Amino acid sequence: MASWSEAVLAAVRRHVRKTGSTIFSRQGLLDAEMEAIVAATASIGATPWQTLSRVLQELRDGGTIEFVGEGVYRYAGQPVTEDSAGPTKGVFVTGPHSIYDDQPERFYRFPPTYLTAARRMVGQWIVYLEPRRAGGRGFWAVAKVSNIERDSERPGMFLALIEPGSFLEFGTSVPFSIDRLPMERALLNTDGSIKGSKQLAIRALRNADFNRIVEVGLLDPEPELPRVGEAEQIPSFLLGQPDQEEFEGPIDRAKMLVSRKVRDAKFRRAILHVYDGRCALTGMRLVNGGGRLETEAAHIMSVGDGGPDSVSNGIALSGTAHWMFNRGLISLNDNGHILLSGKINDRDGIEKMLLPGRQANFPAGAYRPHHRYLSHHRERFGFEV
Repeated sequence: MASWSEAVLAAVRRHVRKTGSTIFSRQGLLDAEMEAIVAATASIGATPWQTLSRVLQELRDGGTIEFVGEGVYRYAGQPVTEDSAGPTKGVFVTGPHSIYDDQPERFYRFPPTYLTAARRMVGQWIVYLEPRRAGGRGFWAVAKVSNIERDSERPGMFLALIEPGSFLEFGTSVPFSIDRLPMERALLNTDGSIKGSKQLAIRALRNADFNRIVEVGLLDPEPELPRVGEAEQIPSFLLGQPDQEEFEGPIDRAKMLVSRKVRDAKFRRAILHVYDGRCALTGMRLVNGGGRLETEAAHIMSVGDGGPDSVSNGIALSGTAHWMFNRGLISLNDNGHILLSGKINDRDGIEKMLLPGRQANFPAGAYRPHHRYLSHHRERFGFEV
């Protein structure tokens, strides 16, 4: 049994295949298809036209159709060959503007409008995109979709579940476009304009575009880190030429994403970037003679316990503080107050090393350590708050 959104989109796609036009009218197409839509959804209600109005508004909000005027719409969704297409990598659009309370390292919540597209991404890698209207980080993380499930907390919604251990934030955020050329070359029309599918919250991503985004996101770190919010200059030779023939193989950059060495390096890069290379507990920012920061990146919930490579599960620590944190001699409450274990034999010496008031310096917003990981660390080592 299809949902209303799926049934309406199926009717629209039949029209596009038959006529070759993406323009349709509610009266000319959907009214004629109402019997088929009702049958496909097994609807028995007395107000299918009101339901249709609501679904059309949902499709407009999701960017799958666009309102032209006076009951006329334009289909702006995935290509009409989508139903027969195979698995694909993808783009998930997210950010503070989202009303769906996503937890990118665990799940991505979406309406039924995108169910068909999302199902094609099961078992595949996706990149997260934060658009300009939501903060503008661009492509900022990568993850692998393990499954699609109905959302038990929000009826009518679905969850794209993220494979544990696959989520990784890029050390270098990748802009949507550079020199007016999008990283997703598939969004370009033949005249150089951007396709309407740019508005889709879930969309397919070609291997060549995925590789380009990942390569830039995994650029080797420089000795000195830029401050949060400063754009990093991407060498133009890494981006290719507009008329360059796409090279789809043989290297798939997704293979790099399962390397623990690569993931640890990029996790450290991201953590030191948002903490400006400074230990969150001592405030020290030590640089060795070779220009390398002494500060280390610590997972709050360890990788062995299933913790993700996300900034919200990380904290910048000096070597000594890192050693103590990993052994449960120090921990943190949700507000950043530093907790000391009763097992410490030199409490006065440790307190002198820590920031005044034993208050850690946390970054703001989405970069701040998440309470679920802090809680896990406290519970693991027996701290009481």
